[in-house]
Amino acid sequence: MKSVLAFLQSGGCVSRKRIHKGNRKQGRAKASRRPRTLLTGVLSLSRPGVATVSTPEGTFALAKHGIHEAMHGDEVQVSLISAKGKVPLAHVRSVLTRAVQTFLGVYHDAGPLGAVVPLDSRIQHDFFVLPEDSSVERHFVFEGDVVVAHITEYPTRKSAAVVTIERRVGSADELDMNVEAAIASFGLATEFPIKALRQAEKISVDVEKALTEDSLRCDLRENLCITVDPADAKDFDDAVGACQTDDGFELWVHIADVAHYVTWDSPIDLEARARTCSAYLVDRVLPMLPEKLCNDVCSLRPAEDRLAMSVKMKLDTSGKIVCATAMNSVICSRARLAYDQVDAFLQGDSVPLKTSVMQEDFEAITKMLLTLNEIRKLREHIREKRGSIDFESVETRVVLDEQNKPVDVSVRNRTQATGLIEEAMLAANESVAKMLSQHDLESAYRVHEQPSPETVKLAVTPLVAIGALEPDSAARIVTGSQAALQEALRKVHNTRYSRVVNTQLLRAQKRAIYLPTNQGHFALGADAYCHFTSPIRRYPDVIVHRTLKRLLCGQTSSKAEQLALPNICSVCSEQERKADGAARATQKIKMAEYYQSRIGQEAWGTIDGCERFGLFVELDDTYADGLLPVRDLGQEWYAYNQETLSLIGESTGKAYRIGDRIRVKISGVNVARGQIDLALVE
Repeated sequence: MKSVLAFLQSGGCVSRKRIHKGNRKQGRAKASRRPRTLLTGVLSLSRPGVATVSTPEGTFALAKHGIHEAMHGDEVQVSLISAKGKVPLAHVRSVLTRAVQTFLGVYHDAGPLGAVVPLDSRIQHDFFVLPEDSSVERHFVFEGDVVVAHITEYPTRKSAAVVTIERRVGSADELDMNVEAAIASFGLATEFPIKALRQAEKISVDVEKALTEDSLRCDLRENLCITVDPADAKDFDDAVGACQTDDGFELWVHIADVAHYVTWDSPIDLEARARTCSAYLVDRVLPMLPEKLCNDVCSLRPAEDRLAMSVKMKLDTSGKIVCATAMNSVICSRARLAYDQVDAFLQGDSVPLKTSVMQEDFEAITKMLLTLNEIRKLREHIREKRGSIDFESVETRVVLDEQNKPVDVSVRNRTQATGLIEEAMLAANESVAKMLSQHDLESAYRVHEQPSPETVKLAVTPLVAIGALEPDSAARIVTGSQAALQEALRKVHNTRYSRVVNTQLLRAQKRAIYLPTNQGHFALGADAYCHFTSPIRRYPDVIVHRTLKRLLCGQTSSKAEQLALPNICSVCSEQERKADGAARATQKIKMAEYYQSRIGQEAWGTIDGCERFGLFVELDDTYADGLLPVRDLGQEWYAYNQETLSLIGESTGKAYRIGDRIRVKISGVNVARGQIDLALVE
């Protein structure tokens, strides 16, 4: 116990001096640290009239009239005003960065003006279309239509906001408005420019012409290779092949040759460069490339000749990559397999596999799958030894019917099948990055920096407090020890702390970004890393393919590409965040809709987050997150401790901490915001 207290005190986590003496209203939590009085943070409106600002020093409520011209998601500068004996309230002093540029709303005629009412209830300002703006007529917008509005003038304390109409989406009764609102709020493109579509229609597969025109392109159609993807996948951008050799293994990774068709500054390239990635939403995919390319010309469909870029890797008996070579190629996939089929085979059931494999190829493919699985085990061991960190993650997906109504929630864990493909892709990405960096070539490298000790300290402190981490282990993790981090994850595997430890430590990591120069990848323990294996859905992979092609034939990039590269990498990093955000938001919307018909049902869950306003609980069955408000915890006053992420009752000492198991009831939902409300079951 002394060692735990020493660790907590070393971070200033145990200190009665930091507890504000706030109003002792029932069902409310008071802050346990006093921040500076002028702070920078992100404004969040959870519902009309309820706003908070999240800062490095903590989350603070905004005074009733303290929002002014700020909007949800804005980066703002606030001052804290504290009345005697009360928790300080924040007042917005200035808006530093605007979060919303476009939004989805309903258009209304308002005399000489037009008005657009946002569908997102967190955007709480009036927006007007000026009389001289012709966008209403240009897009054939009528009363009650749903539109995408672009903000041209933000609200001030003296004037309302002004917008122009970017496009008409449709009438309100035609659309799933909540999902459409999420797409618009993240600014994702839903339609391709006509020039890009026309260019795509003219593109066709001609492998013989490609072989004739490119003397370096290798004909690998006789090499055995297959694709392994989710059962519902439509674009197949990677194929794999492997065999055992006298001194180890030979591993092949073949990737769709998107760069052959998408040339620099072409209409398709300009649109792909703007989108930078495909967005995988709950009910649709917003592809980076026109459908003709991603689902046809570039897709490595079985029994069809396709252009590819291939990486051949020689591995020794321990799985170490001895050498790797890259080439332009022509391939022909022998089979399109699903993860479930491969998992069944690796567990001894070959029946599902036979439905997708030609009889004459069955023996060769099953032998290859066993070889790939052996390589997986060896590569996982190598990565673990060098410090690669594998966080346990669960992929949840709301299953929709034909009317886009949620009917089920599917949960997918990492399996042998997903693992063998993942290890092959990691090996190829690393090999290509090493080739490029050894020649000092600028490209789109995938860079992951070590997290700051301060951030990691905040993450591990509550884990020590609940007994999920030993103080010595936590201290080593703070210093950046990958071995300590691996050990901590191993120790909690299959324990009650597994999810919360993985979640806390993952949140402490920096987000990987794209940069023109190689700077290594902390989480993978890799000296060089890039994304090479998904050019159908990621623009950085297209950049890497172009760089690799130039290396193979001894060319250099154009001046225009060199000058544009830093900005392209930055935009790719930002757009990836938006696409991921939209995917999460739309899943949450449909998850809330799923629970709409289950209000009143009880469930077990684990507290995986704590704020002064309540507890976030991850439900066991679906891994959905719900909010249990502090006001529903009982009649006593609860003190909030930010460092240990806990709420503690002042009268009884009853504590709610991350990692605690509790029984809750679904008390309500807000579908538009993807929010599930919970109540405590005593």
